[in-house]
Amino acid sequence: MINPQINHIIAGELAVKPEQVLAAITLLDEGSTVPFIARYRKEVTGGLDDTQLRTLDTRLNYLRELDDRKQTILKSITEQGKLTPELEKSITQTLNKTELEDLYLPYKPKRRTRGQIAIEAGLEPLADSLWLNPQRVPEIEAEKYLNTDKGFDDIKSVLDGARYILMERFAEDAGLLAKVRHYLWNNAHLVSQVNTGKEEDGAKFRDYFEQHELISKIPSHRALAMFRGRNEGFLQLSLNADPLSEEPPKESYCEHIITQHLGLQLNDQPADKWRKAVISWTWRIKILMSMETELMTTLRERAEDEAINVFAANLHDMLMAAPAGMKVTMGMDPGLRTGVKIAVVDATGKLLATETIYPHTGQADKAAMIVAALCIKYHVELVAIGNGTASRETERFFLDLQKKYSEVKAQKVIVSEAGASVYSASELAAQEFPDLDVSIRGAVSIARRLQDPLAELVKIDPKSIGVGQYQHDVSQTLLAKKLDAVVEDCVNAVGVNLNTASVMLLSRIAGLNKVIAQNIVEYRNEHGQFAERKQLLNVTRLGPKAFEQCAGFLRIMNGKNPLDASAVHPEAYPVVERILATINKPLKDIMGDSTILKSLKAVDFTDEHFGVPTVTDIIKELDKPGRDPRPEFKTAQFSENVETMNDLKVGMILEGAVTNVTNFGAFVDIGVHQDGLVHISALSDKFVEDPRTVVKTGDIVKVKVMEVEIARKRIALSMRLDDQTSSSAKNTQGQNKESRPINTKQANTVSNSAMGNAFAAAFKKK
Repeated sequence: MINPQINHIIAGELAVKPEQVLAAITLLDEGSTVPFIARYRKEVTGGLDDTQLRTLDTRLNYLRELDDRKQTILKSITEQGKLTPELEKSITQTLNKTELEDLYLPYKPKRRTRGQIAIEAGLEPLADSLWLNPQRVPEIEAEKYLNTDKGFDDIKSVLDGARYILMERFAEDAGLLAKVRHYLWNNAHLVSQVNTGKEEDGAKFRDYFEQHELISKIPSHRALAMFRGRNEGFLQLSLNADPLSEEPPKESYCEHIITQHLGLQLNDQPADKWRKAVISWTWRIKILMSMETELMTTLRERAEDEAINVFAANLHDMLMAAPAGMKVTMGMDPGLRTGVKIAVVDATGKLLATETIYPHTGQADKAAMIVAALCIKYHVELVAIGNGTASRETERFFLDLQKKYSEVKAQKVIVSEAGASVYSASELAAQEFPDLDVSIRGAVSIARRLQDPLAELVKIDPKSIGVGQYQHDVSQTLLAKKLDAVVEDCVNAVGVNLNTASVMLLSRIAGLNKVIAQNIVEYRNEHGQFAERKQLLNVTRLGPKAFEQCAGFLRIMNGKNPLDASAVHPEAYPVVERILATINKPLKDIMGDSTILKSLKAVDFTDEHFGVPTVTDIIKELDKPGRDPRPEFKTAQFSENVETMNDLKVGMILEGAVTNVTNFGAFVDIGVHQDGLVHISALSDKFVEDPRTVVKTGDIVKVKVMEVEIARKRIALSMRLDDQTSSSAKNTQGQNKESRPINTKQANTVSNSAMGNAFAAAFKKK
C-alpha cells in the first residue's frame, strides 16, 4: 500500500501534484522502468521526465526506509511502556533519519553506562535535587548517598556519579541536539593538521598540513582529499566548535546553548559550580565527540554525493558524445618500443584485420607501407588514434604517410583511451575475441568507440572510464547505482539496433537484463535477423511485461514495418493507423514529410489510452524517425608543432577537447599527453557557478596557455582568449611553487603567477 504522506512529501519537493507522484510510484511498484515511464507514460504521470523520476525513486526509497524504521522504533518504545502521544507524534512527523534516531536515543537499548550504574546505586534523587535546588551544598548532600557496596565510597565519586546521570540525560535530549547540530554545521571549522613526522611522506597533502575552514562550506573535492589524507595516516582532522580568535574562549558557545536550552540560571549559589561542571561534561564528554563524528560523516556523505553527481554528469556527456558513424575505421593503439597495435573494423564494428607496426623504432617506411595497404584494401574512412603514450608521434607518422601515399584519404581522429585496457582484459573481450592478443583488443575498442562511443563504452565498467573526481574515495555501491542509471538513461535515449547490438548494449535497455539480452543474441544467431519487433516474444524469458518495457527502444532497420525503426511503441501503432486513415496516405509517404505532419493536430487522434503528449511524440517521431539525440560529430585539431609540454609557450592559443569537468573547472586535452586546467574563473567573462553550464565532457574548445609547470605536470589554461599572461608566467622546469594556497600561511607566500592563481583558486574557498 502506498503511503499518502509520502506522496505529498515528494510532490512538494518536486513541485508537482500528488497525483503525479502517486501514478509514478504505482508504475515503479508494478515493475516499470524510469526510461519507459518517462517516454511512454507521460499522460499517466503528467509528463514527469527521467530526472524527476530518478529523484522521485531515490527519495521514495529513503522515505520508505524511514517509515519502516519508525514502525520498529514505535514498537520498541511501546513494549517499554514509555510511548506518549507527544512522542508518537514527533516520531511519526519527522522526515529525517538523524532526527528520528535522536528521538529514539533515550529509549534505545544500550550497554550499562556510568549514569545507569549511578542510578542503580540510588544517586538519581541527589542529581535532581542539586540541579533543581542550587542553594544546597553538594558535598553535604553527597554524604547522604555514600554506598560502599556499589562503589561510591567517597564524596567525589558520588558527585561524579550524579553528574553522569544528568549528563547522559541531557545528551539524549532531541531538541538540544538539534540546536547544537544546527549551530555547529553553520559555525564550526574543520581543522586539518599533519601528523608529526609525516611531513615528507605525506607531501602530496601539504596543502592541508595546517588548514581550517567552515565545515558547511568545504567543496567536495577538498573534503575528500582531507579524508583521504587522514585514512592514509598523514593528516588528523578535528572539529573546532568556536569562532577562531587570538585566545581560546573560556567557555564554548555550545555550553552556552546547552545552558539556555535547559533554562539554567547560574549565580554564586553553592551548587552552581557543580551544575556548571554538568554542562561542561555534557558538552565535552558526550555531545562534542558524537557530533564531531556525525558532522564529519555528514560532510563526507555530501562530498561523496557531489563527487558522484560530477562523475555521473561527465559520464553522461561522454556516452552521449557524437558518433563518427558507421564507417570503416582503423584503430591505432600507440606505443613506442612495443609498437603500434592496429585493428580495422567494418561499418558495423566487425573485425577485418589486425597488425602491429614499429614506426618509432627505425621501421617507419615498412610501417607506412603496411598501414597504407590496409587503408586501401579495406577503404578505411576513419583512423582512430589513442591518446596515450606516443599518441602525437603516431599522429605525425600517419600525416607523413598520407603525404607519401595520396590514395590514403582517411580522416584521423585522436580518441580517448580511457577504459580501453580494462575492456581488453575483460571476460567480455575474451569471449568476443578469444584468439586475439589483449593489446590488439584495445585497438578494436579504440576504433569502435569512434564509430559509436555509447555502444562501445557500455562494455566497460563505468567507474573505469576515468571521468570522475575522487571516485575511489566514495561509496562504491552508491557510485555504481548512479552510474548504472546514467548508462540506462543514455542507452534508452538513443535506442539500439536490435540486429547488431551486443549483449552488453541490449542488457542496458529498459526491461532487459544480461540473461534476456544473451537469449536475444542467441535467438538472432539461430533464426537470423529480426524482421519485426513482435518476434521478441519468441525469445526465452522475454514475456509481455519485458516486451512492453523494451520494445520502443529497440530498432529494426529495413524490417517489415517501418515503424519498427522508430521510437513509436508497438502499443501505439493503432494511433498511426488512425492518422493514415484520416489523411489517406501510406506510411512510407508521410514518414519524414514535415509539411503533412505539421498540419496534423494531436488532439484529433487521442483516445482513452493515448493523450496529447503521446500523440505529439508520435507525430514528431514520424517526422524524423529514429532520430539520434546526440550532436553532430566533430573533433579537435591539435597543433602540429605542439606535441609535448616542452613545446608549449605562454600565450599560445590552441584547440582541445574537454576530458573532465569538476566543481572547480575543466580539464582540456591539447595534445601534449597532459591535460591542462581551465579554472572556473577562466571559463567565461561572466561569473560561473557551475562549470557544466559552460562546458561538458567532449566539447571542442579554444584555450590560451597561461602557464606551464613541467616538473609538476601542470598546465594553466584560459578560455578567455583575451586574458593577459602574467609577466612572471613562463615554462618552469623545477621550481617548488606553492600553487594551491588554502590556508593563511600559504596564501601570504604563494607566487603571484597565472599558474599559482589557477591552481590556488581550484582549491580555495569559493
